[in-house]
Amino acid sequence: MSLSFDEQKPIFIQIKEQIEDQIVKKQLVEQDKIPSTTQMVQFYKVNHITISKGINLLVDEEIIYKKRGVGMFVANGARKKLLEQRKSTFADVYVLPMLQEANKLSLTDEEVKHIIHKVREGENQ
Repeated sequence: MSLSFDEQKPIFIQIKEQIEDQIVKKQLVEQDKIPSTTQMVQFYKVNHITISKGINLLVDEEIIYKKRGVGMFVANGARKKLLEQRKSTFADVYVLPMLQEANKLSLTDEEVKHIIHKVREGENQ
C-alpha cells in the first residue's frame, strides 16, 4: 500500500483502486480478509468516512463482502471480474490515446510495435 495520493483524484477512489490492485496482483485472493476500516484509517491517516466510501464501492461492485462482526473479505470471482473490467477499458484508456499521439508523430505501426517491445524489455531488466 502507498501513503501518497494523487491530488487529481478523490482519495476514496484511490483507496478503492489500491485494494483492487492488490486483488489483481494476487496479494489478496478470494476469501482473504482485508484490513479493517480502523486499520486503514491508521495506515492512510484519513477520515473513517473516506475509507468507508471506497470500501462501499467495492461492496456495491461485489468485489468484497462484509461479514457482520467478523470483517471484510475478497469475494469469489473478484479477480476475474476486475480483470474483465480492466481489459474492457484498456483500449479506450490506454491504447486510443497512444495511437492518437503516434498519429500526430507520424509513427508507423511497426515503429509503435518497436517502441512497445523496447519498453517491455526495459521492464524485464
